[in-house]
Amino acid sequence: MSINHQSDLFDLPNEILLIIFNKLHMTDVLYSLVGLTEWLDQLVFDPLYIRNLNMTSMTMKSFHDRIYSIDSRVLDRICKSILPQISHKISEIIVEQYSMNRVLNVINYPELYSLKLVDFSEEVLLNELTNNTIFRQLLHQQITCLTIDIKDQPTEPSSEALWLILTSVVSLCKQLKKLSIGQFDYRTTICTFDFSSTNFKSSILTQLIINLESFNDCLYLLDGRFRCLSTLIVNIDIISSTSETIDNTETLSKLKHFSLTSYPHTFLYDDVIIPLLRRMINLEELILDLSIIRSNKNYVDGIQLYDDILIHMPQMNKFTFNLYTNVDKNNVGINFSSKKDVQRSFRRKEYYGPVASHIEVFNSLNERACHNYSLPFEFQSRCHIYSLPYHFKTYHFLTNSFQGGIFTNVQSLVMGDCCSFEHNFFQIISQSFPSLKMLHIMNKKPQKDKQKSLPLIQFPYLIYLYLRGAHADYAEQFLVDKFCHVPCLLSLNIDYESLILITNNFTNDATRLTCSKFTSLRTNESFVPPKNFHQYFPLL
Repeated sequence: MSINHQSDLFDLPNEILLIIFNKLHMTDVLYSLVGLTEWLDQLVFDPLYIRNLNMTSMTMKSFHDRIYSIDSRVLDRICKSILPQISHKISEIIVEQYSMNRVLNVINYPELYSLKLVDFSEEVLLNELTNNTIFRQLLHQQITCLTIDIKDQPTEPSSEALWLILTSVVSLCKQLKKLSIGQFDYRTTICTFDFSSTNFKSSILTQLIINLESFNDCLYLLDGRFRCLSTLIVNIDIISSTSETIDNTETLSKLKHFSLTSYPHTFLYDDVIIPLLRRMINLEELILDLSIIRSNKNYVDGIQLYDDILIHMPQMNKFTFNLYTNVDKNNVGINFSSKKDVQRSFRRKEYYGPVASHIEVFNSLNERACHNYSLPFEFQSRCHIYSLPYHFKTYHFLTNSFQGGIFTNVQSLVMGDCCSFEHNFFQIISQSFPSLKMLHIMNKKPQKDKQKSLPLIQFPYLIYLYLRGAHADYAEQFLVDKFCHVPCLLSLNIDYESLILITNNFTNDATRLTCSKFTSLRTNESFVPPKNFHQYFPLL
């Protein structure tokens, strides 16, 4: 750091400097500033700043390939010269698997109670839980809050390994009150467990965040093994038939906060989800993100939500929801609600607050060529209702009927239709979802509006684009730099035929700039890259 830069630094108030520090990676601040002056050391070592020590620095090579470790020279200096000075002030540590032993095994942290393990492989973590004596002792005696982030892997994690990790953590951590285990930050793996095989339990755990394979797993978690659990946040891969041996009747009087997310359609909303929710008699906050299939019933609306759920929860003060009700084509003889009817049903503002709704009716023009995930052509109609402002990071099943809005929280969008998505519609999408990072487009119809002069559309944070099964026009829409500006796009999943067509066998200059930035490319079939391939994709 130059003398001029030091002078500029000295001129800033301490409050401004601390704001700047919080915007930077903590490891950069520690490595660059500690030791320059006594005043800076005092500022950096402020207990309010240093108590939460983040020893990671995420670098994104591609959407599926992220590095969290820091430079070895930075790690060496921090561990040898800085951590011994501040270890007594640290209450929380974030660490990745390659530096964990350097950070945790050498220095004592008497005030440490919260630990976040980032990007750990299941094998490494299981070995540490089994054989690392210092790590085990720390978990056993001090840690009350633990977060475990499972590394993204080419294959699914094994149920057995994840099960052993979970049971080891619960049995080892005698002070543990808050546990989050799974995979985060929009990576792909859903963790699976077998809760029925072992009767593990905890008498002090109050908060659990976890990804589950089935609804059975959720019921097992609530069978009494965590009798003090007050907050449960679950993402369930599939909500299907449940085991008759699991009790789904006993009241859950301790549970105060419950969040349930499951993206695939389920037939069992009325049969298994409602009975579970009715057990939560003292619930204060409920979050639901579901896609429901119904036969011989109307859409789920505000009146039914109150009668089925909220009337059984007198303590409820916050209810946030994103619900799709898909009506089976065989559903006949029922007078379905209109959008006005649905909106009118949410009259209990003390429970719902502002609510948005949308109804789509599918007819014979909805061809079977549509992707059944984005547009369920086997359904008669669909009703989408959600709380405002939109709380969720994902938005699924978007079609041309979308009228716009502001969805600042949404980072992942799935859109599909049997009618083409035109350029102007993508303009609406970019304005409505300003934080978008992942986009799945499922549409086989070619675009009709192919004007040469079209306004440039901005997707400033888009990292991952999925075009598998989509018409080649949507590759042109996003890869030609005069149509879309995608400065952060790193990963593309596309049909090989579309890739060859839109790049003209990797010679098209109109797509060269965007393609030159890709660090990950996945296609529906393997191919032998021609000589010019790596010139076109220099970072692959």
